[in-house]
Amino acid sequence: MSTVYNTPQFIHHGAVDGVTGSCHEYRLSDDYGLLIDCGLFQGAEVSRSGSAGAPQIPFAIAHIRALIVTHVHIDHVGRIPYLIAAGYKGPIYCTVASATLLPLVLEDALKMGVTRDEKLINSFLAAIRRQLVPCEFKQWQALPELAGANPEVRFQPAGHILGSAYVELRHNTAVKQGYKTVFSGDLGAPYAPLLPVPKAPYAADEVVIEATYGDRLHDNRKTRIKRLEQVLLHSLKDNGTVLFPAFSIGRTQELLYELEAIIHRLRGKKIHSALRWDQLQIIVDSPLAARFTQAYDALKSCWDNEARQRLAQGRHPLSFAQLHTVDSHAQHMALVQFLASTRQPAIVIAASGMCEGGRVVNYLKALLGDSAHQVVFVGYQARGTLGAAIQQYGPNGGYVDIDGQRITIAAEVITLSGYSAHADKTGLVRFISGMRKLPTRVRIVHGDTAAKQALQRAFLQLGINAIIAN
Repeated sequence: MSTVYNTPQFIHHGAVDGVTGSCHEYRLSDDYGLLIDCGLFQGAEVSRSGSAGAPQIPFAIAHIRALIVTHVHIDHVGRIPYLIAAGYKGPIYCTVASATLLPLVLEDALKMGVTRDEKLINSFLAAIRRQLVPCEFKQWQALPELAGANPEVRFQPAGHILGSAYVELRHNTAVKQGYKTVFSGDLGAPYAPLLPVPKAPYAADEVVIEATYGDRLHDNRKTRIKRLEQVLLHSLKDNGTVLFPAFSIGRTQELLYELEAIIHRLRGKKIHSALRWDQLQIIVDSPLAARFTQAYDALKSCWDNEARQRLAQGRHPLSFAQLHTVDSHAQHMALVQFLASTRQPAIVIAASGMCEGGRVVNYLKALLGDSAHQVVFVGYQARGTLGAAIQQYGPNGGYVDIDGQRITIAAEVITLSGYSAHADKTGLVRFISGMRKLPTRVRIVHGDTAAKQALQRAFLQLGINAIIAN
């Protein structure tokens, strides 16, 4: 057994040069390491430990004693099947809600990128469930033993998606008792629907913090909802489809929650002369998103006070009259062709959020070339993704190549930049500055260069020691 280090070591296996592939190694001794997340890369993002085209695990794992999952977005958990294939048999710690959702995410990831063999998938999922250690929020949980270190983990609500957490690690080092490190995971915006606001930790020696929107400020909740309403009024004036590429978990449920609020407030009123708000069809075309929405519904105990008040009023924020889900592939293809040929007004939410595969791609192939339709981006588009290309070239009438087909973008492309489940610059700074005992160092990850540099400057201006991790 090797000696516990004087200070822990940080090795970043992803989400350093961009915002995907989150995977951070926290090493306490030569033969004791922890992994915080193990996510897939998307688009053009790469690191020394992988890329979208090479998701295998190239780093040593014999000393990894535990995997700790902050939340179940694919860019934080998508490489777990490859970690298991590489021989990892240790525990997987996450929140209770994440333990419910993680098998759904990994089942879909396997079907999309690895195998359609049901027997193999079920065998893998059974192994994952055996390794899962569901943890309650705000309670210390002992980690695998390391003599003299007594490592523990505690999950705190991060407000990003259901079950999301920031992670507190507490242990002894060779020179200090009770050393504490915080990994932020993805922090939620303070006005995000459905979920409680994340609160700053009390204290930490070091913090690893995301910087996705470290150089931007979001609209407040009221302004954001008004902008969504205005976009829909504008987009539906000539009918057609309003397409929202959205991640199956988190963003889809937030959109449904906000759409229900708009329809409830404006029921009976007209969008235009031939269409009332309560006649507008909302379509979720993603079996996975539908399963996640059911899980959200079953985990109402995790909702915030506002959402629970709506339930008490007899409203159903994630299951309302105008909402329809599409299950089978045949139904999906029929709907794509129907909307493309009829221009019947509808709102469609389809995965994936960055347009990298999934059912949204068929909608894009069918609708991008027609000016009657709109594509509305409400989430971050990583470098090299189809979503980023459409976002860049669409407003100028450019083109994109999809499945070998060149499509001129005639559909209107709209970005609701303030509509994010990530904290903005103010929220990220507040997460650190709100601590009662400031950390000796903040390590900035999970952001493009400009965002990380802007966040670093903001911390340094407050006298907080911040470095950009590499």
